[in-house]
Amino acid sequence: MKSLRHFQLFIIFSLASIAISFSLPFQVTDQLQYENSQLTSSEFSTSLETLQKRIGYEFKNINLLRRAMTHASYSGENNKALSDLGLDVIKTSIALNCLKKDIDISVRDLNRQITKVTEVNTCAIEGTRLGLQNIIRVPVKGNSSAPPVVCGGFRGLFGAIAVDTGKADDAGNVFWNVHRGISSTFAF
Repeated sequence: MKSLRHFQLFIIFSLASIAISFSLPFQVTDQLQYENSQLTSSEFSTSLETLQKRIGYEFKNINLLRRAMTHASYSGENNKALSDLGLDVIKTSIALNCLKKDIDISVRDLNRQITKVTEVNTCAIEGTRLGLQNIIRVPVKGNSSAPPVVCGGFRGLFGAIAVDTGKADDAGNVFWNVHRGISSTFAF
């Protein structure tokens, strides 16, 4: 009976130790990465303001844009979920646009159009045109210009707009403005 009690205490202590050991590195790592990031907090805020002007949309909740411009390797609070939502917003917007132009478009042609715009390299080019490679927060040794990083930020931007407005259509409209080049095209 005594050995069973000791075993239970050992298990509880072990699980608690494991939980603590997983949470501490993330807190310390996030703080160190922020202190060593390429942009100061003030420069990052200025870049976010400039980006909002460039895309023609002002966030009600700027923290959504901050998150959209934060890569998963930089922080636990990152753009992964927003990027997934943004990808869906972009795909839906493209599909609607194609179907408005040609309701008889084949599924194959529709998917080809969606893929052409949403593939990583294409979306990274559009993100680079916006200067996202200069804004996205990555660890000190990270590469903010890598196509998957820029693409994640680009997609995350539209996911953040959808959450900010509560409407995917609003995010889709901003996407089309950016995609068509209605917004300014100068680099940061």
